[in-house]
Amino acid sequence: MPDAIPQLEQLYREIAPDLLAYFRRRPSLRSTAEDLVQDVFVRAFRGFARLAACASPRAYLFGIARHVGLDALRSHRPTTELPAELPAPEAPPTDERLEVMRAAIAALPDLHREALELKLHHELSYEEIAEILAVPIGTVRSRLHHAVAHLRESLHPPGPL
Repeated sequence: MPDAIPQLEQLYREIAPDLLAYFRRRPSLRSTAEDLVQDVFVRAFRGFARLAACASPRAYLFGIARHVGLDALRSHRPTTELPAELPAPEAPPTDERLEVMRAAIAALPDLHREALELKLHHELSYEEIAEILAVPIGTVRSRLHHAVAHLRESLHPPGPL
């Protein structure tokens, strides 16, 4: 495994920022995102032979990230709340259209939202998403199709004829 360390370092430089963003998009994982990224790479090191043999290291690492995130959610323990005297950060001006879109995406069924987020936020291919979710590529296509159809319907409901 002497080649593992340089290859993992290179993958870390390339993919860790995307994995960090992946975890930070989930409010319940946001505070531990950096630790979770480290867990991903520890697991990748332990299974380096499979990582080295896979067609898409990026998809393989996102697959590990998905499992690390699910494990963290299952074992999530309540955290201590911050004291009330901390000043709230100043909120940037928001675009109402973006807020409507975010709410519509949040209302999607979990399976559809997860596929859509992997496609939009992380720019993964259908093949990579299929590998991450451990489903056939047709299922990915179907989930994305239904997600987009649901968003269209919720953002532009059909009017009277």
